[in-house]
Amino acid sequence: MSLKTRGILVLVIGTILGVSLSLGGGVLARKERLSPVELREDQSRLLMEVMQRVKREYVEPMDDAELLERAIRGMVGDLDRHSAFLYAEEFRDIRISTSGRYSGVGLEISEADDRIMVISPIDGTPAQRAGIETGDEIVEIDGLTVTEDGLENTIDRLRGPAGTPVAVRVRRDGFDDSLTFNLTRQRIRVSSVRYDVLDQAVGYLRLSQFIDTTAEEAARAIDEMMEHAQATTGNMLTGLVLDLRNNPGGILDSAVDVSDLFLDDGVIVSARGRTPESRFTRVASLGDILDGATMVVLVNGGSASGSEIVAGALQDHERATIIGTRTFGKGLVQTVMPLSRGRAIKLTTSRYFTPSGDSINEIGVAPDVFVEGARGYPDQGLDGELDREHDAQLIEALEVIRSGRVMHSKAAD
Repeated sequence: MSLKTRGILVLVIGTILGVSLSLGGGVLARKERLSPVELREDQSRLLMEVMQRVKREYVEPMDDAELLERAIRGMVGDLDRHSAFLYAEEFRDIRISTSGRYSGVGLEISEADDRIMVISPIDGTPAQRAGIETGDEIVEIDGLTVTEDGLENTIDRLRGPAGTPVAVRVRRDGFDDSLTFNLTRQRIRVSSVRYDVLDQAVGYLRLSQFIDTTAEEAARAIDEMMEHAQATTGNMLTGLVLDLRNNPGGILDSAVDVSDLFLDDGVIVSARGRTPESRFTRVASLGDILDGATMVVLVNGGSASGSEIVAGALQDHERATIIGTRTFGKGLVQTVMPLSRGRAIKLTTSRYFTPSGDSINEIGVAPDVFVEGARGYPDQGLDGELDREHDAQLIEALEVIRSGRVMHSKAAD
């Protein structure tokens, strides 16, 4: 190991221990009262010993730079399932996906209990058309298990050049055998909004995720639905169904802006972290785009993160009735922090809270009206047809709007 690398390791470990000492002083005090300098040297020595062993005896050769990057990746990745060290290509993929354009199969996935789970397929993508569903566990990609891959490597294996094939095997509750889906990657240009005017001038607005343009697209869609209703019935929209089922989230500010479309004032979401930048409160500005018309929000177990911010804000302000099943329960904010040479870390920096002060992390938003969804709904792409005869959650939403019922007592599920 070079002297330069040793110097870097001593500095890195010294910095890490400077933080951990303040958190773990009670445990360290029971030891032999090693000084901070001795502790830094001891831990630096341990890391160097491990690196030397790996370099000398591991079955594949590795250099100092690669080992150090792997150590950093492990340090960040072990914090929680959402934090990660990102290589330049992975950082680029994140920037691409939040803009709504990338090449892959169109799956939003998460890691839970060492399993890779589907949060939701994105509307109109190969994964959605093939029938992959929320709650599926990905077990193999192209015949190779994902057990040791981790979340970021699994995402990397699902993405690839447009036109290339990929086989995804999943395990699904209620099925004895696993299911294999043979997909062809495509250029994903995600439009996050679809809309329609239903009978009696009721608007339907589906948001598949929250990207840079979602709030602007949603506002434009509502304006067009209002113009259509005025031209055909002589009335404005009498109500709106906001469909957030299987919406896995996305950009926090986009979810805040969507919430703000329907609120005149009050807190939308607040966040608490350790740094000033991670502590913030977002407040609604004057102007409800629907001018108080009745709203229903549809949610399910695939509604996560940004979807839960919107549903929680509209529920707490009694602006909308929430219908469906309990949401996913992701109440953590990740910040992507650029590093040198195009790399970055994605770090959990805050917990967010609904206007009432509730944390939904690992709990979710409970609906006001619990309605179990039938498998496959919503299964339409953004340009598909709604099924108003068999989609039980949509049927209930339309009934609530037509009857004028407003319910805000959280239903247990």
